[in-house]
Amino acid sequence: MDPWLARFIEYLTSERNASAHTRTGYLLDIGQFARFVWGAAATPPFQWQAADTFAARRFLVTFQRDGRKPTTTRRKLSSLRSFYRFLEREGRVDRNPFGGLRGPRLGRDLPRVLSVKEVTRLIEAPRRANAGMPPETDRKAAKLREYAVLRDGALLETLYSTGARVSELVGLREEDLDLLSGVARVRGKGKKERLAPLGEPAQRAIEAVLRAGRSLWGGGVNRERGRPVFRNLRGTRLSPRSVERILKKYLAESGLDAGLSPHALRHSFATHMLDAGADLRSVQELLGHASVSTTQIYTHVSVERLKKVYEQTHPRA
Repeated sequence: MDPWLARFIEYLTSERNASAHTRTGYLLDIGQFARFVWGAAATPPFQWQAADTFAARRFLVTFQRDGRKPTTTRRKLSSLRSFYRFLEREGRVDRNPFGGLRGPRLGRDLPRVLSVKEVTRLIEAPRRANAGMPPETDRKAAKLREYAVLRDGALLETLYSTGARVSELVGLREEDLDLLSGVARVRGKGKKERLAPLGEPAQRAIEAVLRAGRSLWGGGVNRERGRPVFRNLRGTRLSPRSVERILKKYLAESGLDAGLSPHALRHSFATHMLDAGADLRSVQELLGHASVSTTQIYTHVSVERLKKVYEQTHPRA
């Protein structure tokens, strides 16, 4: 690795407390810029001082010409701007070629949400699907299938009950739960923690899946630290990709759009809260948004839903 890029990654780790996912994103963006300027065959160390504003602008324009989303171009601009700001601070370069550049304007894409009835149908899908399957003759296989049904229902309940991101959901440990008080400690972006309320259906579903997990894989009270709430059938932590596959399975089972991601339940959570009269600041805290402006997108969703109802029902719409 280029020595200055290595120092930058170390800075992100030690001073910015950046996650592994964030560090990987920076590495990809900066490496892409290095290949763009010096060619795919070039090897480090790179002459970062030699890259000028024209090279920076051409780099960003290539993504717009390729039809990439504005968010992609803006992320790369942010990554390279931060890297060169670090190089300036360290006295390695005397100017930031990305400093005066602006990213493309973002369009307002409203998030796709499910109705309350659709969410209910989705959450009930694991139980419905299991009811239509022949019984298992093997005792261990029967227990594993029972666990999978309980787990799938519980994770759908928890996603909708808390509005958590899928990475936050799979990161839940048993020690993060207070089922008596009905709250879960969630670790969000930037390793920030927040308390997420759990509705009664989610509490009951989690209690059931924890009992089933202990029946399969054991574990006493003193061995529960670090134990994941949601596990695969080998007893280890469920991955975000697995949650996505589970969701798509039950979306199809429920006759809903299988192209939706787990984030759709987070969007639905926020929209339904605002539709029911929750204030924007409270929803912001529940979602773990750093800025209320991020949460405001859901007010637009609510307004659009109201307009659609108005157009469909008002005689002079």
